[in-house]
Amino acid sequence: MTLPFDLGAPPDPLAYFRSVVADEDSLPLAEAAALLGQIDEPELDVASVLTQIDTLAARLLRRLPPDASGLHRARTLSHFFYAELGFAGAVNDWRNPDNSYLHRLLERRRGIPISLAVLYGELARQIGLRASGVSFPGHFLIKLRLAQGEVIIDPLNGQSQTREMLLARLAPLMGFATPPLSALLRDATPRETLARMLANLKLLFEAEADWERLLAVQHRLVAVLPDDWGERRDRGRTRAQLGDLAGAAADYAEYLHHCGDAADAALLRQQLAEWDGHQER
Repeated sequence: MTLPFDLGAPPDPLAYFRSVVADEDSLPLAEAAALLGQIDEPELDVASVLTQIDTLAARLLRRLPPDASGLHRARTLSHFFYAELGFAGAVNDWRNPDNSYLHRLLERRRGIPISLAVLYGELARQIGLRASGVSFPGHFLIKLRLAQGEVIIDPLNGQSQTREMLLARLAPLMGFATPPLSALLRDATPRETLARMLANLKLLFEAEADWERLLAVQHRLVAVLPDDWGERRDRGRTRAQLGDLAGAAADYAEYLHHCGDAADAALLRQQLAEWDGHQER
């Protein structure tokens, strides 16, 4: 097997991230999510972040008898996570990118629903619970499968969600064209969860016109969603903002190869022609 980096040197953060997310069937969500912290801190020791999570899970396991029921495990986890450790939503600080980074979440005990859900879900799995994320519109959720049935949890506070509560969340987002609730409560795959985390960061850095950090996010989005040609186009725009016209042209050309009939195709072809003309002069 060919390794994606030289074992004699520290791995390049982006190359390592690409290697971690490459396998569709075994994408390790906690590790991949922890690697997002290297967008802002390339030297971040991700192994130490995962060790912190494992340590929390080990503390929790020591409190559980081997024959503990799923319901008992779930209640113990929620009390440990919210009441004892104090994890909660970053209520007045939603636009801080630290809310999306697991190492900052572990330090600050504050995050957004999806980062809280990733950490909660990893602890749940390590203590023998069947947990998954739910990419609900506007608010990421957690699903636990217990003997009594499925439980949907708000990762901000651990509160179980009733059907009425979920429909109330949808009302301002969906209007009258609300799809069946069951369709919105399907399990989110690790890849889908990671893509949503990156999409959140993409929106933040776009709004701030922080092109360097935005490009770092988009490199990872392209790795996570290699067949999403719109992400290639968007990365091309950021590369153009940073003056990398060759990289931008390559991304636009790839997008046009797969989406030649898109509404913005003519405009992008015109842009490529202008760049070519500028290079010829």
